[in-house]
Amino acid sequence: MDYHAKYPAISDLKARARRRIPKFVWEYLDSATGTEATLRRNRAALDHLLFTPSILHGEIATDLSTTLCGQSYQLPFGISPVGMSGLMWPDAERKLAAAATGAGIPYSISTVATRTPEEVAPHLNGNGWFQMYPPRDEGIRTNMLKRARDAGFTTLILTVDVPVPSRRERQVRSGLTTPPRLTPRLLAQVAMRPVWAMGTAKLGMPRMRLIDDYAGQLTGLSSTQHAGYLLRTSPDWDYLRWLRDAWEGAFFVKGVLNPDDAAPLEKAGVDAIWLSNHAGRQFDASPAPIEVLPAMRDATSLPLILDSGIEGGLDILRAIALGADFVMLGRAWHYALAALGEDGPAHLADLLRKDMESNLGQLGVSRPVDLRGQARWAPPTSAWPPRLPG
Repeated sequence: MDYHAKYPAISDLKARARRRIPKFVWEYLDSATGTEATLRRNRAALDHLLFTPSILHGEIATDLSTTLCGQSYQLPFGISPVGMSGLMWPDAERKLAAAATGAGIPYSISTVATRTPEEVAPHLNGNGWFQMYPPRDEGIRTNMLKRARDAGFTTLILTVDVPVPSRRERQVRSGLTTPPRLTPRLLAQVAMRPVWAMGTAKLGMPRMRLIDDYAGQLTGLSSTQHAGYLLRTSPDWDYLRWLRDAWEGAFFVKGVLNPDDAAPLEKAGVDAIWLSNHAGRQFDASPAPIEVLPAMRDATSLPLILDSGIEGGLDILRAIALGADFVMLGRAWHYALAALGEDGPAHLADLLRKDMESNLGQLGVSRPVDLRGQARWAPPTSAWPPRLPG
């Protein structure tokens, strides 16, 4: 099948995914917190970043390969960690890891994934990143790091923008708990999605296997207070320095939006700063990462990674033009997997690649980094930027 003819954009994959997964799963995947203003702000900010097309350059031979912290990748984007990934589509973690390896991009596994690092490792080829929600117990922390390292994960990600649970009202209204309990209401939704239901029945209801190894089976928690919260702490600078000393590979900090934090992170030995507002899922009065990217670029020489709101190859170019070294997507990979099964992630990678190549041709450059200094913000309008009182 020519997927590009039927699913030429992430929005097409999203629409089909919604028809193939139960509503309570969709609400977990697609929701943000509060009024979801930050979710909309991420998109609006990207849309206000413009380029001026360049003409008469002849044919452009594009080169999308890049290097991040000494690791070479075929494309300048990767797969973000997503909690309970296997809830969105059966065995999502292993399928996405295999797709990442095939595309030559990194795959990030979450602490609260439905597969352990050891289960995902055979599908990786040195391109695995391990995202940690920080355990307060030093023994558990040490063991988690050893397991990730022994499984072949090369990079540690500390997520710092989830110090407390967020509300995610849409998710709560859906009736989802973690681990999932199939009430009659949810069973009715499952019955309407037979492919998802059969795949899930074959593997069993998804659960946080890594967390279960330490916490045991826990039930009755709300949708925003899963088992991981019983192990986790809110990290501070001493905690970060402990991790830096304990981890031998590259060390990234995810969820940074204040340029004032760049210098202390650099001093603490962090290898890359990851700009993110958790795609609007944690705090609903956050700036879009793309808005603070220029100031962050001015504040540090460290590599910068960006996520939140990315919906196509042009958005990836926008981020790189403003100073990002790498871009990550989370939801989009799950839309692709739910829409097209195992073929979906490879199609998404190709879709993003083709979109980047098309836009680079319009701009007359062969590499994304050649766009540095060429982006500009759209002139202010009555709707953007919004005016504050006083």
